[in-house]
Amino acid sequence: QGTGSGFILSSDGRLITNAHVVEGTEEVKVTLKDGRSFDGQVVGTDPVTDVAVVKIEATDLPTVNLGKAENLTPGEWAIAIGNPLGLDNTVTVGIISALGRSSSQVGVPEKRVSFIQTDAAINPGNSGGPLLNATGEVVGINTAIRANAQGLGFAIPVETAERIANQLFSKGKVEHPYLGIQMVTVTPELREKINQDQDFDLKVTQDDGVLIVRVVPGSPAQRAGFKSGDIIKTVGSKPVKNATEVQQGVEASEVGSQLEVEVLRNGKTKLIVVRPGAFPMENR
Repeated sequence: QGTGSGFILSSDGRLITNAHVVEGTEEVKVTLKDGRSFDGQVVGTDPVTDVAVVKIEATDLPTVNLGKAENLTPGEWAIAIGNPLGLDNTVTVGIISALGRSSSQVGVPEKRVSFIQTDAAINPGNSGGPLLNATGEVVGINTAIRANAQGLGFAIPVETAERIANQLFSKGKVEHPYLGIQMVTVTPELREKINQDQDFDLKVTQDDGVLIVRVVPGSPAQRAGFKSGDIIKTVGSKPVKNATEVQQGVEASEVGSQLEVEVLRNGKTKLIVVRPGAFPMENR
């Protein structure tokens, strides 16, 4: 039986935590700071962003103010609150070390989150608790996803967490837009490696950009006409420099809507209109 942290979103008992904290269970025991205990219902989980929501039957609960992670700057204060090792209401302080850490940089490539990095101590029991700014507003959800990361804490930005939480409360699930491409950010070294690798059968002529190395058969990307070897220039009319920015552009779109993607193919710019599908559950 594990413990984790969470925080109250609304006075009528809507709570948010990490998906991995409530994994595999539909009911949880929720203990508040004042010692009261409630039975909580897990309303929905989203393993792709590691966000989950829980409902308890209560009224007039104290709530937190939500800030904006996009307004953070490295070097400012960061405060983490949680229950590491079952030690209630532990507060740790540090700074915001970096912003926009991609899932692959953090070592969890299967997630779709642009993480906040902090040196405030975040241990397994802290997972799901709030990361606050100096004025006490929530800017992220702490997530202890790297057990071996000494002095490195990561948090899911509050904007992502709130968007996912709202979808989970209204629909019980989240659909993530999905194209079905494997891509890499090109560097001069990688260009050389790909051009020498017989398995790729690709000739890359530029030292930067986002290269599609594979299009998943039967995917929205294949139906729209993407090909391996295409270099992605823009997503939704925004220029992209790396694979993370492509992923963010796709994530900002909606399943079934039209998304315009500009690619460079054989030296010529081509506009492709794709309808993102829902991220397949078996990929999680």
